[in-house]
Amino acid sequence: MQVIGLCRFSYPALGGFQVEHDTIEDRIAYLYAEQRMEERFRHFEAITLPGLKAQTDGDFTFLVVIGDQLPAPHLDRLHDLLSDFPQARILAQPPRNHREVMAEVINDARTDLGQPCLQFRHDDDDAVAVTFVQRLREAAADCAPLLTNHRLVGFDFNRGYIARPDSGGILAEENVTPYWGVALAMAVKPWARHTIMNFGHNRLNRFMPTVTFTHEDMFVRGHNDHNDSRQGKRVTKVNLKRLDATGEALFQDTFAISSERVRTIFAATPRLAP
Repeated sequence: MQVIGLCRFSYPALGGFQVEHDTIEDRIAYLYAEQRMEERFRHFEAITLPGLKAQTDGDFTFLVVIGDQLPAPHLDRLHDLLSDFPQARILAQPPRNHREVMAEVINDARTDLGQPCLQFRHDDDDAVAVTFVQRLREAAADCAPLLTNHRLVGFDFNRGYIARPDSGGILAEENVTPYWGVALAMAVKPWARHTIMNFGHNRLNRFMPTVTFTHEDMFVRGHNDHNDSRQGKRVTKVNLKRLDATGEALFQDTFAISSERVRTIFAATPRLAP
């Protein structure tokens, strides 16, 4: 069964953001601001890509959607980061309706609409365990009758960590949150055109049967100043603590995230307490 992941890398969509802008030009200026882009690239390199590149099941497609106005130096840098990740495809799109363009690129990536498909969404500062694609396929096999009887079925791996990198390594906190958007996937029947991007992640279970898995760590939710989800007034406070040697080993083994590499990439980021 084909597996497709989708990541929006600073794509200036019409809609789809919690941070609002008066014009698309304002949104593009916000997204492509140098300080913000530098932070996105650091997270993408240190947190997001390692686990995806190290998947125990490498048979998947990873779509990276960018704006067609992404400045050339950023585009070159993105190509360099993905040069050793053959599953990745960079897709440049003009500003368009968020859900419409994301659904379109996912359906265009399906090799055969007459076959079922597994899909997942992924933010550019989050991570999944190196076993994510493997576990997703196993979940689909375990739930075969459910997939036969329903057009869409959700899979939610809801245990993991919130984490913030800095020059000292990684601060993190264990977390279990349902339908958070990371390590969240959906099975789609043949000929169905709906995609995982047609639904708000925290409302997925309103539209289809879902199965949740809480028995193993499956995600790292990035925590940083430019999280779109952290710009609102009702943001839950987190109690992040610096990983010790055991925690760093767990992040390395589970997510392929190297704390040494984090310290190098984030060397210019002030070390946070504790």
